[in-house]
Amino acid sequence: MEIFQWPHLNLLFSSMLIVVVLAADPYSDALLSFKSEIIDTFHNLDDWLEPNSGNPSGKVHACSWSGVKCDNNSPIVIGLNLSTKKLAGKLPGKQFSVFTELVELNISQNSFSGEIPVEIFNLTNLRSLDISRNNFSGHFPGGVTGLQSLVVLDAFSNSFSGPLPVELSKLEFLKVLNLAGSYFSGPIPSAYGFFKRLEFLHLAGNFISGNIPPELGNLQTVTHMEIGYNSYEGNIPWQLGNMSELQYLDIAGSNLSGSIPKQLCNLTKLQSLFLFRNQLTGLIPWEFSRILALTNLDLSDNFISGPIPESFAALKNLRLLSLMYNEMNGTVPDGIAELPSLDTLFIWNNFFTGSLPRNLGKNSKLRWLDVSINSFIGSIPPHICAGGELFKLIMFSNKFTGNLSPLSNCSSLVRIRLEDNSFSGEIPLTLSHLPDVSYIDLSRNKFTAGIPSDISQASKLQYFNVSNNPELGGVIPEETWSLPLLQNFSASSCNISGNLPPFKSCKSMLVVELQKNNMSGVVPKSVSHCQALEIINLASNQLDGHIPDELASLPALSVADLSHNNFSGSIPAEFGKSTNLLLLNVSYNDISGAIPSEKVLQSMGRSAYVGNRELCGAPLRSCSASMSIFGSKGTGKLRLVLLLSAGVTILIAALLFWLVYLRKGNKGQWKMESFIGLPQFTANDVLRSFSSADSMEELPPLYAAVCKAVLPTGITVLVKKIEWEPKRMKVAIEFITQMGNARHRNLIRLLGFCYNNHMAYMLYDYLPNGNLAEKVTMPRDWSTKCRIITGIARGLCFLHHDWNPAISHGDLNSSTIVFDDNFEPRLADFGFKYLIELIKGRSSEAIKDELYMDIYRFGEIILEILTNGRLTNGGEIVQSKPQDVVLREIYSENEATDDSTNSLQDEIKQVVDVSLLCTRSRPADRPSMKDALKLLSGLKGQGKQ
Repeated sequence: MEIFQWPHLNLLFSSMLIVVVLAADPYSDALLSFKSEIIDTFHNLDDWLEPNSGNPSGKVHACSWSGVKCDNNSPIVIGLNLSTKKLAGKLPGKQFSVFTELVELNISQNSFSGEIPVEIFNLTNLRSLDISRNNFSGHFPGGVTGLQSLVVLDAFSNSFSGPLPVELSKLEFLKVLNLAGSYFSGPIPSAYGFFKRLEFLHLAGNFISGNIPPELGNLQTVTHMEIGYNSYEGNIPWQLGNMSELQYLDIAGSNLSGSIPKQLCNLTKLQSLFLFRNQLTGLIPWEFSRILALTNLDLSDNFISGPIPESFAALKNLRLLSLMYNEMNGTVPDGIAELPSLDTLFIWNNFFTGSLPRNLGKNSKLRWLDVSINSFIGSIPPHICAGGELFKLIMFSNKFTGNLSPLSNCSSLVRIRLEDNSFSGEIPLTLSHLPDVSYIDLSRNKFTAGIPSDISQASKLQYFNVSNNPELGGVIPEETWSLPLLQNFSASSCNISGNLPPFKSCKSMLVVELQKNNMSGVVPKSVSHCQALEIINLASNQLDGHIPDELASLPALSVADLSHNNFSGSIPAEFGKSTNLLLLNVSYNDISGAIPSEKVLQSMGRSAYVGNRELCGAPLRSCSASMSIFGSKGTGKLRLVLLLSAGVTILIAALLFWLVYLRKGNKGQWKMESFIGLPQFTANDVLRSFSSADSMEELPPLYAAVCKAVLPTGITVLVKKIEWEPKRMKVAIEFITQMGNARHRNLIRLLGFCYNNHMAYMLYDYLPNGNLAEKVTMPRDWSTKCRIITGIARGLCFLHHDWNPAISHGDLNSSTIVFDDNFEPRLADFGFKYLIELIKGRSSEAIKDELYMDIYRFGEIILEILTNGRLTNGGEIVQSKPQDVVLREIYSENEATDDSTNSLQDEIKQVVDVSLLCTRSRPADRPSMKDALKLLSGLKGQGKQ
């Protein structure tokens, strides 16, 4: 009986075992374990849950979870897509052993860090692996050959280092390889030329060096290759001309030299060729005309010479032609104007001559034309706007003539820059027909017939400049100030007459420049509406009446030049209450009364007030007494006693001076020069204030930490010592005087200097609030960073452009940027390095090189501020990486990675763009500080507070 029952028991046991196996859910368990080991701050994996009731049916719960894909015919996980889930932490590896059938793994656009777990390479069925836009680091691990089915490997934008993994070349099914935007170094392995099925190769933006291997020319299946933004050596291999399927080639920013190999013309399927920002020389091969599919050609920022090949007329598909920043010459071939697809032509900063092709714009929908900084002559092509889409027309700094009639119906224009030419006639722009125009610069030409009367109809206009058109004439149209977005209005030296129109609405206005005209009447009190106004220059006109209190009360006003007019009355006391005022000039008017006693007004210097016969008070003559003591009715005896007393005092002082400094040897008598802001101390007063009264030689040597001293009135100064040979004293004093007269709120003040034939002690403002090097790592909100960056830019711009002759800083770095009590940056040590070289006999012609270096260092300081000190001397680093990689890193460091921070990202990109321009390798390619400051204008600084 018992024997009969055993088979039934065995069958029951087997059935229970099957149920247990079916009930198990290893995929869900593995994913829950995976979830427990990573960081999911934003709870994007909250739906990864197992029901409390268990799993009696054997269901794979993970198949219903976000990011998990199962096979349609069986409960097997074949795909895992965790892209953009905002996950972080170190990527765990042991759980991957469960996913033996996984075909796709996508963990891109998260914040995973650390090394890649090698367990991933055991997923033998994997066809697509996307780990891009994370922060994986270390060497790319070995073992990738285990992924024998892999078709796509995307590791873009991480922090990998070390050599490029050679093993990848053994993946015979690989079609997409993206290792761009990391820190891979060393050469490209020659084995990368032996992929069998590769179609997409992206290695840009690393630290790859060495020669580009000619073996890459063997890649007969590749259609897209980006290997730029690295630091190669040597030339472009001619063998790349064998990549017969290539449609896109980018080797920009790569330090390549030599000429462009004509064998590239064999790439007959090539649509885009980007070789800009290298050191290529020679001519553009005329054979490029054979690449009939070519759509985008950018060879800018090289040393290419010669003309534009006439054969380019055959490139009927060409849309972008960029040859800017080269050494090209000759004329623009007429065939360029016949290209039916051309929409962007950049040929600026070359040596082109002749006229532009007459039919330019007639045969295509031209959108952007920039031919500035050449030697073109002739007029604007008559059909330039025929396509109806021209929105940027940039032609400044040439020798163009004629009128602007071709632009009369160009309604698509947004930006017009025609300054520094010889255009003439009236300005025919019907501004009411330019609904989107925001920038117009027509300065330094020969226009007549006045400013267009309908300027107030250009509702998006932000910048308008017609300065230095001496025969322009006319008046300022009545509604000019009502433009809602207008920030800059410049019309100096234009022979404009009439009155200033009422400032009805000028809430955006920052700059008004109307100096050297024939304007009359008063300054309207409605100027009070211009609450953002920073600069107003009305000098050299015929304006009269009182200076309105409303002007003096503007909160942002930093420069007000009202000199050489007929103003009367007193100086408004409100000027003295301003915290931003840097320059007030009321010289040569009919102003009377006392100069207000506030420090900011007395620091302007005599030149700001001279030419007003009835004006008195410091820094002019005193107003306190109606008559000087020598003009009083006192007796002659009193006068004689006072004169004798004064003479004796002077004699004693002279003897003391001689006795004190006789001990100093034959270095000559000490003298004192004071600038604005320092009381009129004698050399003796200053020398006695030093920490060592007996020997000035004990002061710190040149380039050491400066000495601090307290002068007789309690003023604390920093003292810097400099020595010279007697024959160099004159040139040194002249330059120090130039430095001392430089006054700007973003410069530390040189208050004076005490000197003899062999040395000088330079006295600077003492600012005890530290420098940028000490504070750059401290977290700052975006508005503070903007204020620091623009403050530094303003200081440099003043030195380079607003002081004549220009002064270079010479040693700009985070240690020479100090902060005042309002945390406003001030540039210290400006001009000091140049002064040293000047004393040594260096030629003043070298100042141009120093100005260029200032600009480069400014770009690096921007990066240092944006990265909270991570990038110091980072110019070469950012130039060698793709811009989107740089931006991603900086967005993260400034908490601008969310979709809600688009406006902040826009501002960060604007600032990063300026840093990239300033750190360009060729000095002549960098913007001037004036242009850099313009590019930074409009920053709102509205980041996370």
